[in-house]
Amino acid sequence: MRPLVAIGNVNVDLILGPAEPWPKAGTEIIVDHDELRVGGCAGNNALAWDALGVDYTIAANVGDDQFGTWLREAFGDKASTWPTETVGTTLSVGITHPDGERTFFTTRGHLPFFKLDDVLAMLDGKSLAGGYALLSGAFLTDALAREYDRLFDWADRHDISVALDTGWPLDGWTEANRQATIGWLRRCHLALFNEVETTMLTGIDDPASAALRLKDLMPAPAIVVVKRGPQGALAVDEKGEVVSVPAPAVDVVDTIGAGDVFNAAFIAALAHGKPLQTCLSVGVSVASRAISTLPRTYGGPLSAFIEETLS
Repeated sequence: MRPLVAIGNVNVDLILGPAEPWPKAGTEIIVDHDELRVGGCAGNNALAWDALGVDYTIAANVGDDQFGTWLREAFGDKASTWPTETVGTTLSVGITHPDGERTFFTTRGHLPFFKLDDVLAMLDGKSLAGGYALLSGAFLTDALAREYDRLFDWADRHDISVALDTGWPLDGWTEANRQATIGWLRRCHLALFNEVETTMLTGIDDPASAALRLKDLMPAPAIVVVKRGPQGALAVDEKGEVVSVPAPAVDVVDTIGAGDVFNAAFIAALAHGKPLQTCLSVGVSVASRAISTLPRTYGGPLSAFIEETLS
């Protein structure tokens, strides 16, 4: 198996809901469910890899409060070299709705202070050579994003393939955000975006056509993946062929982090050398399991999902 590393945002998620209708200002409502859990794109990647029994490294930071201590404890030795910022830890409150969608309220917290020097101090390029780096949370980790070019240079020197999932820009897909993302994609080997992000980024309504457009912007052997929620996922392979898989029908409980879980399972299967369609199926299966269980479970181990897909 090729080595895996997650680089990006780890924060605290407080999930509440479902809320319907949205409360008026100055009022209070009672909800049925609450859950405090590790969150952030990189945090969700790591939770899925843990559940799937996949070995990995993770580079992140935390704040200097109780939440920061809690996050460190959740990751044990994997968090031993994480830097601590002299600010509160980023907290994201997710309000779920009866249809499975959600609304977030997020503090800036520690994430904008995560720097490239922090990342490079935590990672051993030689041991990660030939692997995949799952890079996420670009629009939350401001200082790191400003140095992405140096990060890509480091990855190239060690033959590490970068997989990018920027997440949704806080101010939307402005022209500046579009151009920044396109510049990053030109250095990446794998793009992992959801359908809305893909179409908004390219200005093309059809997700397959939008994925092909992104593929044209990336290095020749790159792969573009579009996560389509209940419609499954599609990908454009190294040769420019479109591959797609459906999603199973499930009773949705909580879609928070679904795309991150997909990313983790997909790349884990890819790191095992499995065909692209198998990787898509594994990603969709694991994410579907995660969004339909309470408390959240992922199934696992990875080998079971791969065997089920190939059978």
